Amino acid sequence: MNHDSRIYVAGHQGLAGSAITRRLMAEGHSNIIRRTHAELDLIDQKTVRAFFKAEKPEYVYLAAGKVGGILANNSYPAEFIFQNLMMECNVIHASFEHQVRKLLFLGSSCIYPKYAPQPMKEEHLLTGLLEPTNEPYAIAKIAGIKMCGAYNRQYGTNYISIMPTNLYGPGDNYDLRNSHVLPALIRKLHEAKAQDTKEAVVWGSGMPKREFLYSDDLADACIFLMERYNASDVGEFVNIGVGKEITIRELAELIAEVVGFQDKLVFDNSKPDGAPRKLLDISRMHALGWQAKISLREGISKAYADYLQNFSHAV
Repeated sequence: MNHDSRIYVAGHQGLAGSAITRRLMAEGHSNIIRRTHAELDLIDQKTVRAFFKAEKPEYVYLAAGKVGGILANNSYPAEFIFQNLMMECNVIHASFEHQVRKLLFLGSSCIYPKYAPQPMKEEHLLTGLLEPTNEPYAIAKIAGIKMCGAYNRQYGTNYISIMPTNLYGPGDNYDLRNSHVLPALIRKLHEAKAQDTKEAVVWGSGMPKREFLYSDDLADACIFLMERYNASDVGEFVNIGVGKEITIRELAELIAEVVGFQDKLVFDNSKPDGAPRKLLDISRMHALGWQAKISLREGISKAYADYLQNFSHAV
Protein backbone atom coordinates (compact mmCIF):
# COMPACT_ATOMS: atom_id res chain seq x y z
CA MET A 1 0.00 0.00 0.00
CA ASN A 2 1.22 3.48 -0.85
CA HIS A 3 0.68 6.36 1.57
CA ASP A 4 -1.99 7.80 -0.73
CA SER A 5 -3.76 4.48 -1.44
CA ARG A 6 -7.51 4.59 -0.86
CA ILE A 7 -8.04 2.38 2.20
CA TYR A 8 -11.48 1.60 3.62
CA VAL A 9 -11.64 0.45 7.25
CA ALA A 10 -15.10 -1.03 7.81
CA GLY A 11 -15.90 -0.75 11.53
CA HIS A 12 -13.32 1.96 12.21
CA GLN A 13 -14.95 2.88 15.54
CA GLY A 14 -14.80 -0.64 16.93
CA LEU A 15 -12.03 -2.22 18.95
CA ALA A 16 -10.18 -3.81 16.02
CA GLY A 17 -11.05 -1.20 13.41
CA SER A 18 -9.96 1.74 15.56
CA ALA A 19 -6.62 0.06 16.25
CA ILE A 20 -6.08 -0.57 12.52
CA THR A 21 -6.98 3.05 11.75
CA ARG A 22 -4.56 4.39 14.39
CA ARG A 23 -1.76 2.26 13.01
CA LEU A 24 -2.41 3.28 9.40
CA MET A 25 -2.40 6.95 10.38
CA ALA A 26 0.81 6.52 12.38
CA GLU A 27 2.46 5.02 9.29
CA GLY A 28 1.53 8.05 7.19
CA HIS A 29 -1.49 6.77 5.25
CA SER A 30 -3.45 9.89 4.37
CA ASN A 31 -6.39 8.53 2.42
CA ILE A 32 -8.32 6.42 4.92
CA ILE A 33 -12.03 6.12 4.17
CA ARG A 34 -14.24 5.96 7.27
CA ARG A 35 -17.99 5.87 7.76
CA THR A 36 -20.01 5.56 10.95
CA HIS A 37 -22.98 3.20 11.10
CA ALA A 38 -25.28 6.24 10.84
CA GLU A 39 -23.50 7.28 7.63
CA LEU A 40 -23.30 3.81 6.05
CA ASP A 41 -25.46 0.84 7.05
CA LEU A 42 -23.46 -2.20 5.94
CA ILE A 43 -26.56 -4.38 6.21
CA ASP A 44 -28.14 -2.48 3.29
CA GLN A 45 -26.75 -3.94 0.05
CA LYS A 46 -27.87 -1.06 -2.18
CA THR A 47 -26.24 1.50 0.08
CA VAL A 48 -23.00 -0.49 0.29
CA ARG A 49 -22.77 -0.87 -3.49
CA ALA A 50 -23.37 2.86 -3.98
CA PHE A 51 -20.64 3.65 -1.44
CA PHE A 52 -18.09 1.44 -3.19
CA LYS A 53 -19.00 2.92 -6.57
CA ALA A 54 -18.51 6.46 -5.28
CA GLU A 55 -15.40 5.96 -3.09
CA LYS A 56 -13.53 3.29 -5.10
CA PRO A 57 -11.38 1.89 -2.26
CA GLU A 58 -8.27 0.00 -3.30
CA TYR A 59 -7.79 -1.86 -0.01
CA VAL A 60 -10.42 -2.97 2.51
CA TYR A 61 -10.07 -4.01 6.15
CA LEU A 62 -13.37 -5.72 7.04
CA ALA A 63 -13.43 -5.25 10.82
CA ALA A 64 -17.14 -4.41 11.12
CA GLY A 65 -19.45 -6.78 12.93
CA LYS A 66 -21.85 -7.34 15.79
CA VAL A 67 -19.81 -8.71 18.70
CA GLY A 68 -20.35 -9.57 22.36
CA GLY A 69 -19.74 -12.02 25.16
CA ILE A 70 -21.63 -15.12 26.28
CA LEU A 71 -24.68 -13.21 27.57
CA ALA A 72 -25.07 -11.13 24.41
CA ASN A 73 -24.63 -14.16 22.12
CA ASN A 74 -27.18 -16.13 24.15
CA SER A 75 -29.66 -13.26 24.24
CA TYR A 76 -29.55 -12.13 20.60
CA PRO A 77 -28.63 -15.16 18.42
CA ALA A 78 -30.76 -14.03 15.46
CA GLU A 79 -29.17 -10.57 15.42
CA PHE A 80 -25.67 -12.05 15.61
CA ILE A 81 -26.11 -14.36 12.63
CA PHE A 82 -28.18 -12.00 10.45
CA GLN A 83 -26.17 -8.82 10.93
CA ASN A 84 -22.77 -10.45 10.55
CA LEU A 85 -23.79 -12.44 7.48
CA MET A 86 -25.26 -9.39 5.78
CA MET A 87 -22.31 -7.11 6.51
CA GLU A 88 -19.65 -9.50 5.25
CA CYS A 89 -21.65 -10.57 2.20
CA ASN A 90 -22.31 -6.98 1.15
CA VAL A 91 -18.75 -5.74 1.67
CA ILE A 92 -17.03 -8.75 0.09
CA HIS A 93 -19.27 -8.77 -2.96
CA ALA A 94 -19.03 -4.99 -3.43
CA SER A 95 -15.25 -5.30 -3.19
CA PHE A 96 -15.35 -7.79 -6.05
CA GLU A 97 -17.72 -5.67 -8.13
CA HIS A 98 -15.53 -2.59 -7.79
CA GLN A 99 -12.12 -4.23 -8.25
CA VAL A 100 -10.72 -3.81 -4.75
CA ARG A 101 -7.08 -4.89 -4.98
CA LYS A 102 -6.94 -6.62 -1.61
CA LEU A 103 -9.30 -7.32 1.30
CA LEU A 104 -8.60 -8.55 4.82
CA PHE A 105 -11.50 -10.19 6.68
CA LEU A 106 -11.44 -10.46 10.48
CA GLY A 107 -13.07 -13.54 11.93
CA SER A 108 -12.99 -14.94 15.46
CA SER A 109 -11.48 -17.90 17.30
CA CYS A 110 -15.00 -19.07 18.19
CA ILE A 111 -15.18 -20.64 14.71
CA TYR A 112 -13.43 -23.72 16.07
CA PRO A 113 -15.25 -26.74 17.53
CA LYS A 114 -16.00 -26.58 21.26
CA TYR A 115 -13.73 -29.55 21.94
CA ALA A 116 -11.12 -28.92 19.28
CA PRO A 117 -7.59 -30.20 20.02
CA GLN A 118 -5.46 -27.63 21.82
CA PRO A 119 -3.82 -25.51 20.59
CA MET A 120 -6.27 -25.06 17.72
CA LYS A 121 -4.76 -25.30 14.24
CA GLU A 122 -6.32 -23.82 11.12
CA GLU A 123 -7.09 -27.33 9.83
CA HIS A 124 -9.33 -28.01 12.84
CA LEU A 125 -12.06 -25.82 11.32
CA LEU A 126 -15.33 -27.76 10.79
CA THR A 127 -14.06 -30.94 12.44
CA GLY A 128 -16.62 -30.92 15.29
CA LEU A 129 -19.64 -29.24 16.90
CA LEU A 130 -19.45 -25.56 17.85
CA GLU A 131 -19.92 -24.06 21.29
CA PRO A 132 -23.74 -23.64 21.53
CA THR A 133 -23.66 -20.23 23.23
CA ASN A 134 -22.05 -18.54 20.21
CA GLU A 135 -22.89 -20.90 17.36
CA PRO A 136 -24.85 -18.34 15.26
CA TYR A 137 -21.97 -15.84 15.40
CA ALA A 138 -19.41 -18.55 14.63
CA ILE A 139 -21.38 -19.79 11.63
CA ALA A 140 -21.51 -16.25 10.24
CA LYS A 141 -17.74 -15.90 10.60
CA ILE A 142 -17.12 -19.30 9.01
CA ALA A 143 -19.31 -18.18 6.10
CA GLY A 144 -17.09 -15.10 5.71
CA ILE A 145 -13.95 -17.24 5.48
CA LYS A 146 -15.56 -19.54 2.94
CA MET A 147 -16.88 -16.60 0.92
CA CYS A 148 -13.40 -15.07 0.67
CA GLY A 149 -12.00 -18.43 -0.38
CA ALA A 150 -14.72 -18.96 -2.96
CA TYR A 151 -14.17 -15.56 -4.56
CA ASN A 152 -10.41 -16.17 -4.62
CA ARG A 153 -10.91 -19.49 -6.42
CA GLN A 154 -13.57 -18.38 -8.89
CA TYR A 155 -12.55 -14.80 -9.60
CA GLY A 156 -8.85 -14.66 -8.73
CA THR A 157 -9.37 -12.07 -5.99
CA ASN A 158 -6.86 -11.52 -3.18
CA TYR A 159 -8.94 -11.76 0.00
CA ILE A 160 -7.13 -12.77 3.19
CA SER A 161 -8.98 -14.09 6.26
CA ILE A 162 -7.52 -13.93 9.76
CA MET A 163 -8.78 -15.46 12.99
CA PRO A 164 -7.74 -13.37 16.00
CA THR A 165 -8.03 -14.66 19.53
CA ASN A 166 -9.91 -12.68 22.23
CA LEU A 167 -9.19 -8.97 21.76
CA TYR A 168 -9.01 -6.14 24.28
CA GLY A 169 -7.65 -2.61 24.35
CA PRO A 170 -8.54 1.09 23.89
CA GLY A 171 -12.17 1.73 22.99
CA ASP A 172 -13.40 -1.64 24.25
CA ASN A 173 -17.03 -2.27 25.19
CA TYR A 174 -17.53 -2.13 28.98
CA ASP A 175 -21.28 -2.75 29.02
CA LEU A 176 -21.79 -5.57 31.54
CA ARG A 177 -24.55 -7.21 29.47
CA ASN A 178 -22.79 -7.20 26.12
CA SER A 179 -19.03 -7.06 26.72
CA HIS A 180 -16.41 -9.78 26.69
CA VAL A 181 -14.87 -11.14 29.87
CA LEU A 182 -11.74 -8.96 30.14
CA PRO A 183 -13.37 -5.50 29.78
CA ALA A 184 -16.30 -6.67 31.92
CA LEU A 185 -13.88 -7.60 34.71
CA ILE A 186 -12.06 -4.27 34.43
CA ARG A 187 -15.31 -2.40 34.96
CA LYS A 188 -16.66 -4.77 37.60
CA LEU A 189 -13.51 -4.73 39.72
CA HIS A 190 -13.04 -0.99 39.35
CA GLU A 191 -16.60 -0.34 40.53
CA ALA A 192 -16.27 -2.84 43.38
CA LYS A 193 -13.16 -1.00 44.56
CA ALA A 194 -14.75 2.44 44.16
CA GLN A 195 -17.93 1.41 46.01
CA ASP A 196 -16.05 -0.61 48.65
CA THR A 197 -18.39 -3.61 48.23
CA LYS A 198 -15.89 -6.08 49.78
CA GLU A 199 -16.50 -8.66 47.04
CA ALA A 200 -16.87 -8.94 43.28
CA VAL A 201 -18.81 -11.68 41.49
CA VAL A 202 -17.23 -13.34 38.43
CA TRP A 203 -19.32 -15.40 36.02
CA GLY A 204 -18.64 -19.13 35.93
CA SER A 205 -16.23 -21.42 37.72
CA GLY A 206 -13.09 -19.50 36.81
CA MET A 207 -11.58 -22.70 35.37
CA PRO A 208 -11.86 -22.14 31.57
CA LYS A 209 -8.68 -20.95 29.90
CA ARG A 210 -8.51 -18.09 27.43
CA GLU A 211 -5.93 -16.30 25.30
CA PHE A 212 -5.93 -12.50 24.98
CA LEU A 213 -4.44 -10.25 22.28
CA TYR A 214 -4.01 -6.49 22.68
CA SER A 215 -5.73 -4.61 19.84
CA ASP A 216 -2.59 -2.74 18.76
CA ASP A 217 -0.84 -6.08 18.26
CA LEU A 218 -3.76 -7.20 16.08
CA ALA A 219 -3.47 -4.02 14.00
CA ASP A 220 0.23 -4.68 13.55
CA ALA A 221 -0.53 -8.21 12.31
CA CYS A 222 -3.22 -6.98 9.90
CA ILE A 223 -0.99 -4.40 8.25
CA PHE A 224 1.92 -6.86 8.20
CA LEU A 225 -0.20 -9.30 6.18
CA MET A 226 -1.80 -6.69 3.94
CA GLU A 227 1.57 -5.27 2.93
CA ARG A 228 3.63 -8.46 2.62
CA TYR A 229 1.46 -11.47 1.88
CA ASN A 230 -1.26 -12.64 -0.49
CA ALA A 231 -4.13 -15.04 0.08
CA SER A 232 -2.17 -17.82 -1.62
CA ASP A 233 0.63 -17.41 0.95
CA VAL A 234 -1.51 -17.89 4.07
CA GLY A 235 -3.94 -20.60 2.98
CA GLU A 236 -7.66 -20.38 3.67
CA PHE A 237 -7.00 -18.28 6.78
CA VAL A 238 -4.40 -17.70 9.47
CA ASN A 239 -4.63 -17.57 13.29
CA ILE A 240 -3.52 -14.43 15.13
CA GLY A 241 -2.71 -14.77 18.84
CA VAL A 242 -0.04 -14.76 21.52
CA GLY A 243 0.35 -18.51 22.07
CA LYS A 244 -0.31 -18.30 25.83
CA GLU A 245 -3.46 -18.91 27.87
CA ILE A 246 -4.67 -18.02 31.35
CA THR A 247 -7.60 -19.25 33.46
CA ILE A 248 -10.46 -16.84 34.07
CA ARG A 249 -9.62 -17.01 37.78
CA GLU A 250 -6.02 -16.01 37.10
CA LEU A 251 -7.24 -13.26 34.77
CA ALA A 252 -9.57 -11.86 37.44
CA GLU A 253 -6.72 -11.92 39.98
CA LEU A 254 -4.40 -10.12 37.55
CA ILE A 255 -6.98 -7.44 36.77
CA ALA A 256 -7.64 -7.02 40.50
CA GLU A 257 -3.92 -6.32 40.99
CA VAL A 258 -3.86 -3.74 38.18
CA VAL A 259 -7.08 -2.05 39.36
CA GLY A 260 -6.12 -2.19 43.03
CA PHE A 261 -9.08 -4.29 44.18
CA GLN A 262 -7.96 -6.15 47.29
CA ASP A 263 -11.18 -7.77 48.48
CA LYS A 264 -12.88 -11.10 47.70
CA LEU A 265 -13.52 -12.63 44.28
CA VAL A 266 -16.66 -14.83 44.20
CA PHE A 267 -17.15 -17.25 41.28
CA ASP A 268 -20.79 -17.86 40.31
CA ASN A 269 -20.99 -21.50 39.14
CA SER A 270 -24.61 -21.05 38.04
CA LYS A 271 -23.42 -19.02 35.05
CA PRO A 272 -22.08 -20.69 31.87
CA ASP A 273 -18.36 -21.20 31.32
CA GLY A 274 -18.38 -21.54 27.54
CA ALA A 275 -15.69 -23.64 25.88
CA PRO A 276 -13.14 -25.08 28.34
CA ARG A 277 -10.12 -23.87 26.32
CA LYS A 278 -9.57 -21.67 23.26
CA LEU A 279 -5.83 -21.52 22.59
CA LEU A 280 -4.75 -20.82 19.02
CA ASP A 281 -1.85 -22.51 17.29
CA ILE A 282 0.05 -19.54 15.85
CA SER A 283 2.91 -21.42 14.22
CA ARG A 284 1.76 -20.45 10.71
CA MET A 285 1.90 -16.73 11.59
CA HIS A 286 5.27 -17.14 13.31
CA ALA A 287 6.59 -18.82 10.17
CA LEU A 288 5.55 -15.74 8.19
CA GLY A 289 7.70 -13.63 10.53
CA TRP A 290 5.22 -12.00 12.93
CA GLN A 291 4.59 -12.30 16.68
CA ALA A 292 2.81 -10.25 19.34
CA LYS A 293 4.81 -7.80 21.43
CA ILE A 294 2.56 -6.55 24.26
CA SER A 295 2.35 -8.67 27.45
CA LEU A 296 -0.99 -9.30 29.14
CA ARG A 297 -0.12 -7.25 32.24
CA GLU A 298 1.09 -4.32 30.14
CA GLY A 299 -1.99 -4.52 27.93
CA ILE A 300 -4.40 -4.64 30.88
CA SER A 301 -2.67 -1.61 32.40
CA LYS A 302 -3.08 0.30 29.12
CA ALA A 303 -6.72 -0.79 28.81
CA TYR A 304 -7.50 0.26 32.38
CA ALA A 305 -5.91 3.68 31.79
CA ASP A 306 -8.13 4.06 28.71
CA TYR A 307 -11.18 3.03 30.74
CA LEU A 308 -10.44 5.65 33.40
CA GLN A 309 -9.86 8.38 30.86
CA ASN A 310 -12.65 7.80 28.37
CA PHE A 311 -15.70 6.25 30.03
CA SER A 312 -18.21 8.30 31.96
CA HIS A 313 -19.01 5.55 34.45
CA ALA A 314 -15.39 5.45 35.61
CA VAL A 315 -15.08 6.79 39.16
